[in-house]
Amino acid sequence: MKILVTGVTGKLGSKVVETLLNAVPASQLAVSVRNLKKAEGLRASGIEVRYGDFDQPETLDSAFSGIDRILIISTVGDDETVIRQHANAVAAAQRNQVKFIAYTSVTNASESNLFLAPAHRAREEAILKTGIPYTILRKNWYLENEMGSIQGVMAGAPWITSAGTGKVGWALQQDYAEAAANVLTGSGHENTVYELSGKLMTQVELTSALGTVLGKEVLLQQVDDAMYTDIMKGAEVPETYISMLVNMQKGIRGGELEIPSNDLEILLGRPSTPINEALSQIISQSIQTGK
Repeated sequence: MKILVTGVTGKLGSKVVETLLNAVPASQLAVSVRNLKKAEGLRASGIEVRYGDFDQPETLDSAFSGIDRILIISTVGDDETVIRQHANAVAAAQRNQVKFIAYTSVTNASESNLFLAPAHRAREEAILKTGIPYTILRKNWYLENEMGSIQGVMAGAPWITSAGTGKVGWALQQDYAEAAANVLTGSGHENTVYELSGKLMTQVELTSALGTVLGKEVLLQQVDDAMYTDIMKGAEVPETYISMLVNMQKGIRGGELEIPSNDLEILLGRPSTPINEALSQIISQSIQTGK
């Protein structure tokens, strides 16, 4: 069986490959990348590195040739671009008779009003239309996405949010990566949609856990979207990123990530990493890297 993973030079993809190496021989793994130089470390570990660009469909036939199972990690960009890129990838998988497709989507993509959902919904539908057995891995939210706020708190700033009492199922990228790897190497996952989520909690609960880990009180400042935008501008957050942050706050406030599920625990064969332990890991990594 030959497994291929796309997007492996990103944070999630690299963790998926690291996890797969603990489960199967490197000879059974291949990766598809746009920048071969960034994947030299993977090649050195015995993994087959192939050139594939979702914007150049002709490159994907050689990238996906002879592959049994593929994990397509969602690309980033405007909706039109990512939908087109994914359509190219799925079509190439179908042409090359890939037997199984796993895809990293977003929570409740088929019904959600979250700003990220429409593009994921279209990409899920493209897979379903192929008739190829699939697993949709709908991820809730990376705890690592809160790194900026965590670092701000560590520097003495309050935790700023306009998400109100909305709940989020934060989990570590490593947990999501292990779940994906277990699907790729396991059985019985065909034609299944998994809602992957850590324990649902509010901003108040998250900051309480952060205060416990840091050993200090964390001031939580609830603001409206306009004030949140102004504060982010004052912190010199890039304009395009601010829009995404504000839309995410709106989505959380509207309950779009509040989808109860124990699918992550099922795929991991254990509970997701407890929030205090997860926060400790992130803080430790931040200190070590100086970021």
